[in-house]
Amino acid sequence: MLRRFSSRRQKLDRAFLNDKLKGAKAYDRIAGYFSSSILELAGEDIKSMEGQARVICNSNLNKEDVATAVLAKDAIRKEWCDFKLEEIPFKSTTNLEKLYNLLKSKKLKIRVLPNAYFGLIHGKAGVITLKNGLKTSFIGSINETFSAWKLNYELLWEDDSDESVKWVQEEFNALWNSPFSVPISEFVIDDIDRISKRTKISSVDKWKEKSNPASVVVESPVYRKEFGLWEHQKYFVNLVFNDHKKSYGARYILADMVGLGKTIQLALSAQLMALYGDKPILIIVPKTLMWQWQEEMNNLLDMPSAIWSGREWIDESGLKYPSEGSKSIKKCPRRVGIISQGLITANSECAEYIMSMNFECIIVDEAHRARRKNLGSDKENEKPQSNNLMKFLLNISKKTKSMLLATATPVQMYPIECWDLLNILSQKNSSVLGDKFSKWRCNPEKAMNLIMGKEKLEGLSLENWEWLRNPFPSKEEGEMTFGRIRRKLHMSEDDFVINPDVLNDLKGTPEERKIGRIIDKGFIENHNPFIRHIVRRTRDFLENTINPETNEPYLKKIEVKLFGEKENETILLPVYLKEAYSYAEKFSKLLSKRCKGGGFIKTLLLKRIGSTMVAGENTAKKMLQWGIFFDDEDDEDINVKEEGIKDLTDDERDCLKKFIKTIDINKERDPKYDLVYDLLINKNWKDKGCIIFSQYYDSIYWVAENLSNDIKGEIIGIYAGGEKSGIIVDGIYTKKTKEEIKAMVKKYEIRILLGTDSASEGLNLQTLGSLINLDLPWNPTRLEQRKGRIQRIGQVNDVIYIYNMRYKDSVEDKVHDMLSERLENVYDIFGQIPDVLEDVWIQVALDDIEQANRIIDEVPKSHPFSLRYESGVGKVDWESCAEVLDSKEKRKCLMNSW
Repeated sequence: MLRRFSSRRQKLDRAFLNDKLKGAKAYDRIAGYFSSSILELAGEDIKSMEGQARVICNSNLNKEDVATAVLAKDAIRKEWCDFKLEEIPFKSTTNLEKLYNLLKSKKLKIRVLPNAYFGLIHGKAGVITLKNGLKTSFIGSINETFSAWKLNYELLWEDDSDESVKWVQEEFNALWNSPFSVPISEFVIDDIDRISKRTKISSVDKWKEKSNPASVVVESPVYRKEFGLWEHQKYFVNLVFNDHKKSYGARYILADMVGLGKTIQLALSAQLMALYGDKPILIIVPKTLMWQWQEEMNNLLDMPSAIWSGREWIDESGLKYPSEGSKSIKKCPRRVGIISQGLITANSECAEYIMSMNFECIIVDEAHRARRKNLGSDKENEKPQSNNLMKFLLNISKKTKSMLLATATPVQMYPIECWDLLNILSQKNSSVLGDKFSKWRCNPEKAMNLIMGKEKLEGLSLENWEWLRNPFPSKEEGEMTFGRIRRKLHMSEDDFVINPDVLNDLKGTPEERKIGRIIDKGFIENHNPFIRHIVRRTRDFLENTINPETNEPYLKKIEVKLFGEKENETILLPVYLKEAYSYAEKFSKLLSKRCKGGGFIKTLLLKRIGSTMVAGENTAKKMLQWGIFFDDEDDEDINVKEEGIKDLTDDERDCLKKFIKTIDINKERDPKYDLVYDLLINKNWKDKGCIIFSQYYDSIYWVAENLSNDIKGEIIGIYAGGEKSGIIVDGIYTKKTKEEIKAMVKKYEIRILLGTDSASEGLNLQTLGSLINLDLPWNPTRLEQRKGRIQRIGQVNDVIYIYNMRYKDSVEDKVHDMLSERLENVYDIFGQIPDVLEDVWIQVALDDIEQANRIIDEVPKSHPFSLRYESGVGKVDWESCAEVLDSKEKRKCLMNSW
């Protein structure tokens, strides 16, 4: 029988739906948009059903999002969070509780179908198997929403004929059983539960009573717009914040490998400390990373900050604050201020003003740049001759409660460098290396020998007692060992030095025997100050260690297939390019003869040619027109104010002119471009999605422009510094913001993206499965940073492709051969190539091969430490936290000025 219903005549939920669901054996429903549709399902009387309800919804997912179960889970999480359920004011959470219980008990099952396969699901229909076993079907305009069933004007037709029931059931089955439909993730179910219990903490002062980190972060963008935090990230933040709440504060070196999210760990730690304390937070980073830090904090943590430009403060909105000169650096308009390491290395007046202040926490990124000048073998016990950054940090360490140093390479060349970083942390804080009389501080040579296994401590002697007692570990290192001794000696939690005479008082006691066992059972190997204050996790460790909570690795393994490393994969130069390259080499040698310093300036032309011939030609033209003094924001290594080069000589000018003429006469295409095109089209890298990196904007724009002309209709993206980001289609350029470019990549609208190093820090490119390095950066760590753009959480592909391009017989080619021959395991030693090897490129470019080899030979042939740093991961549950700090109150606190 056909029956018609109208919301004008009766309440549809009461008049039709709930009565029929009571005792029903089954309910199959084609609904609308999944996030809004499922909220009112609990309002239906599904709980009174005997059987199960199944609902199929549509979503904005792309077809690529459901290629695998893992991708589908992440994509559904993202779409659900975009719905912003936490911002919907619920008069009652009863329905959310009902919905959670239905989903958790499997009484209600929901599947999601991307729009890409059937378009928007506007057809609304369902089949109900009634209590008596009979079936009825309905079709109408109703969505599964509160407004549809109770407020809107809606129409519904019910038809219990066999023909109608069969027809609707077939439609439902086609959608439900589609290979592209996916179940909603456990995250969505758990999030409904969390929000049903959600309460708001009204002020920062009230939050301090419990000071739970989860209350601050669980609804921040990193959780609601991204995929949350990895377990190793939460572990570090928890460790740091717990220490900061103690009287002595947190003092750690974060030495995670590149690509494991150091910035977000440090920034979240800073946010928590800023909320907990009342003093300023200072972040010191290389100039090129300042904007990345500010952007990530604002976008991922909803965390305002200000950057000191060298003249004024600039906040997260780009607002500049009036300045009264250098002293204005003390008037940061935000609780968190970011300054450049250059201010310190230049011994600027600003650094003096900073030194006069006191801080809640100081964070230093790329901390290995704080070094002693007198490095070398057998120099461990020499008094350090500190560079300016190291001097500053040694002093400012005394003016802050907590201090965090970040570097992927705490050892660049010599083990003592690691001790130097710990020594910075240890100022005013005996928890790190003990007090000023500690063996760990006074005898660094033996300290290094002990942790490298060159010397050992055996048995309890007065000498060995000195290495154990100062600093003595906290009770967290072992409740039944260190904790028991601390209780016996009535030590407070902020006391890390035991009186040397105590050993006499313990003669013949169980504690004396326990101390002996601590030494014999691996105190140096497992509990020395280096282990206690260095947190280092490698990608290999996280990919191969099983999380007992999930029975899966802590990090999804992403295999990397590397191309361009073999001899036959170098790019041969045609005759005219080889001739042009020879003129560039001659120019660099001419310049080097009359300039004592200036390694980067002298090799600038060779460096640019190593990218593309176009970059080399543009550089030569600028040099002829403006001399050496020109700025280029894409070249971060050049000091354009370098002294000693006032103008070019006639011979140098002649050399540049011949170089330009050689390029201009020959209009053949650069062979690098031909290889890029072949990889994208013939090797199908375009279909995987590809990011093409270069150090220089003129290189990426030239390649992008050519690709747009050769691949008709394809959107070619450019992601660069300043206002240079945009897209090119069929040769026509359209300006876009960096945020617009990132959004287009996420939606798979851009499959070919070109980017510069200066713009690509912190860029997440999980949808792209291949990477082409158009050039090899002379700062070798950049290669790892580039790889980290696609080798990250959420990556669509299990295997990613990387091609490192280099011209045959170029500087890059020669250095590559030298490193691969002499440092076969350099990657295993450091996790990345140390920054100091950047000098090798310069020496090779200047044809000083002997000096280049000397630099390489100083790199240790094996890792100086065989310590178990990698225990720094574990389960920290923040996701279920239902007590949330009011976001406005949080931001208001962080907006306070110094």
